[in-house]
Amino acid sequence: MFSGKTEELLRRLRRAKIARQTVEIFKPAIDIRYSLDEVVSHDKNTILSTPVEHSSNILLLSSEVEVVGVDEAQFFDNGLVEVCQQLADQGVRVIVAGLDMDFKRNPFGPIPALCAIADDITKVHAICVKCGNLASYSHRLVKNDKQIMLGETEEYQPLCRRCFLKK
Repeated sequence: MFSGKTEELLRRLRRAKIARQTVEIFKPAIDIRYSLDEVVSHDKNTILSTPVEHSSNILLLSSEVEVVGVDEAQFFDNGLVEVCQQLADQGVRVIVAGLDMDFKRNPFGPIPALCAIADDITKVHAICVKCGNLASYSHRLVKNDKQIMLGETEEYQPLCRRCFLKK
């Protein structure tokens, strides 16, 4: 979290729009932190999106599109892998943003499988709030063992390996 994943997704989608490509962005319907129908970065940059309950809806809603963006992909079902593969095989450029690990450092949702089939991967890191090194982990600050818990700075903080292991 707090690494700029969504900001990078928005940057890439805006560039595709500048290039006059048809773009559609999807987000999981459960992500209502900032907006019901927009993808919003922590810096409050936004782009209109289509919230979907299930990854299969992406295929239904992305015909005639040249670029598909998917935000918060870790919250989607594992069918997202096949959806992305099918779109890419049809010549659609697919850009996915999501966390690869949950707060317990376990693989998160379809992200590991998406990484395995991706043509290109850009891994971005937050800055550890304790020591200033690159942070790879999301430390949960509140007591809740559910894997999926939407949150912000009150619920999570980015930590490097050393600082995470101290917790």
